[in-house]
Amino acid sequence: MSVVLDVTVRDDTGTGAAREARRNGMVPGVIYGGDEDAVAVAVKMNEVLKAMNTGDFLGSMIELSHEGKKQKVFTKDVQFHPVTDFPQHVDFYRVTNKTLIDVEVTVNFVGEENSPGLKEGGTLNVVRYSIEVTCPAGDIPDHFEADVSKMEIGDTLNISDIDMPKGAKPTITDRDFTIATVVASRAAVEEDAEEDVDADEVPAIEQNPQIDTDGDGEA
Repeated sequence: MSVVLDVTVRDDTGTGAAREARRNGMVPGVIYGGDEDAVAVAVKMNEVLKAMNTGDFLGSMIELSHEGKKQKVFTKDVQFHPVTDFPQHVDFYRVTNKTLIDVEVTVNFVGEENSPGLKEGGTLNVVRYSIEVTCPAGDIPDHFEADVSKMEIGDTLNISDIDMPKGAKPTITDRDFTIATVVASRAAVEEDAEEDVDADEVPAIEQNPQIDTDGDGEA
């Protein structure tokens, strides 16, 4: 956990108060969860932007500091301005290292250069670029590694093929869902289809019969 943000508590809430905070270079937000009441806060815009640039802000556990007191939180959601793309509001969820949370974790695919199926001209069809898991807030995986180095055309990579760190479990538990498949390229499929057409299945072109114009039975 590398992100620490200083926050101020907002006495006023509502749309007008939030706009006033933004005019003063702050990003309004709220801290909620746990056994405590929700608290309206504000964070300096430049500090939020700096935290976002680290890649460890949204969907990560960070620390908020207020008058010397610190609170671990999970950045649950960030709302952005539709035009400027600047953050407009942040939702922080109170957690401890052991608090179980649901979070999306990116899947990194490795071994593509060694995949027999891809070498034969197949295509890696990615079904899921991320996996939602339940895990402790203090042990959120940076990513999951999906090894496709042994995949042939027609092979499927499922969630059971992904190594999960201790404490992390997929939120989907009723099936062994697909992460990726290796499929034949469209060109290869069309070429195979053409080769499957047997010459005997092509109807012969009947020659025009010769006409007996002399009536002697000979054409």
